[in-house]
Amino acid sequence: MSLSRSRPCPDCDASFTPPSKSNVNRREFLARTGAAAGLAALSTIALPRVIAAAEPAPSVANPPESIVKKLYDSLNEKQRSTVCFEWDHQDKTRGLLRTRVANNWHITEPQINSDFFTEDQQHMVREIFENLIQKDWHAKIDKQLEDDAGGFGEQQNIAIFGKPGEGKFEFVMTGRHMTLRCDGNSADHVAFGGPIFYGHAASGFNEKAGHPNNVFWPQAIAANEVYKMLDGKQREKALVATTPREQDAGFRGEKGTFHGLAVSDMTSDQKELVQKTLQKLIEPYRQADRDEVLAALKTQGGLDKCALAFFKDSDYDKDEVWDNWRLEGPAFVWHFRGNPHVHVWVNVASSPDVKLNA
Repeated sequence: MSLSRSRPCPDCDASFTPPSKSNVNRREFLARTGAAAGLAALSTIALPRVIAAAEPAPSVANPPESIVKKLYDSLNEKQRSTVCFEWDHQDKTRGLLRTRVANNWHITEPQINSDFFTEDQQHMVREIFENLIQKDWHAKIDKQLEDDAGGFGEQQNIAIFGKPGEGKFEFVMTGRHMTLRCDGNSADHVAFGGPIFYGHAASGFNEKAGHPNNVFWPQAIAANEVYKMLDGKQREKALVATTPREQDAGFRGEKGTFHGLAVSDMTSDQKELVQKTLQKLIEPYRQADRDEVLAALKTQGGLDKCALAFFKDSDYDKDEVWDNWRLEGPAFVWHFRGNPHVHVWVNVASSPDVKLNA
């Protein structure tokens, strides 16, 4: 099944060229920072009415990392030569392939639901996906994939870097409006195993007013609730004339200048809503990945080191519900583009030295 569209998307219809083969890790970092208690320290103010601390991660009987190893062990020689790579494999045109992120790309050629993979292997890929995403979000992401790509596995691809069970490894799933990772805490400093991408075109390339049925639009509604609480002078700072290029999701560092209104210049009630927005952003992901985001943000000084911007050139319905917005800190970028449909670029790390490959 292929998705028909009235006109091509210059952002989404990227050309595909199959790849040619040629300090402190995150586990230690999380142990030191205590990610489960990190949320309360995201701002300089204690906000117990929102969340006093992140809930402890539930025990997982079958974590996705163990399924990645099982999948890797099941691959035959031909399959491994196609979808498995060395940890630091360099692609001739796309650089360090493991860290690549884009709004529509295919990290390898075989589709998940093709006969390249056995039914058991396809089932394992699905299990990995379901263990990376919160259960309440499975149906929502499935809807996004149905709308954008004909369903799960139809236009998605996978790659495995390194050797699971023998040191560093990472599983990457890509496709239209998806870059998703599972790395077993192998990649240093970064949350999610590296930059990720998600999006949705729920009602065609140009979404209708209010973005009906878009599974990610509630994130924008949460951010706009912050805007509603701002006074006139704050709104002047928060509103930025032009949306930056969405792919520009690299880190600006501690001395960087960020678009919009500094969270540190907000009132306590406004900061509560920023925290609620952050919770809405990380809601789809497993607890371990949520904890990594919070721990990384804590090392940067919390939300008080971030700024929130709304971009005036993309008031899609001329209703001052801002479709394009961005929450950004020294090593934190969550860029939400809602016009003409949703694209979201996520790049979070504990160090701004981590480079983006987009």
